Amino acid sequence: MPGVAPKLCSLATAVLIAAASSGAAAQAIPPGAVACGGCHPASGQGLVPPLAGMPAEAMEASLRAFRTGERPATVMDRIAKGFSEDEAKAIAEWFARAPQP
Repeated sequence: MPGVAPKLCSLATAVLIAAASSGAAAQAIPPGAVACGGCHPASGQGLVPPLAGMPAEAMEASLRAFRTGERPATVMDRIAKGFSEDEAKAIAEWFARAPQP
């Protein structure tokens, strides 16, 4: 799909810039969080939900459900298995502080 990669990168960049300019990124971006923007659009348009502003508890629960297989997925189950509980918590807390576009 021509043009998809630049759009995904620009969406991820938009979330990171918005978070940084709002002070939400006062804490360093946790490892793994940057990659989330590749599928989760900052605009909220599309089939994959945006992450900015999502309650941390909800995101942690979703990652745990993906990791255990309780929540079926095409890709997120494999991605979630790559994060420890501490990493998932850091990512969830960072996105919870990020402003919604």
